Amino acid sequence: MAEHNELGKQGEEIAANHLVEKGYKILARNWRYRNAEIDIIARKSDELAIVEVKTRTSNYFGEPEEFVSRKQQQNLIMASNEYVIRNDLDVDVRFDIISIVFNQKQQRVYHIEGAFYPRL
Repeated sequence: MAEHNELGKQGEEIAANHLVEKGYKILARNWRYRNAEIDIIARKSDELAIVEVKTRTSNYFGEPEEFVSRKQQQNLIMASNEYVIRNDLDVDVRFDIISIVFNQKQQRVYHIEGAFYPRL
């Protein structure tokens, strides 16, 4: 497996553990619809968190959360709509980013709730 794929899997594991510690229930991981993939779908009360995880070994080129493109946001919105419909959920949906920077010296987890919103 490519090194960046392994880093991403490690980051998703850290993010899932972080959410569980904050009282979320993980409903799905790596949920796919068409060409979109949602890293983590988690629920807390009547709120569904659609979570994109960005993991880096350094923030030299910018913070990981800065690399969620407009197209990626649109794909997450499309996929989350399908997930809600398929599962007949009556919940508020929020789009979060969990940004992780870790290397031998540090591990930083930054959870941005409501990182972006669907545009009409």
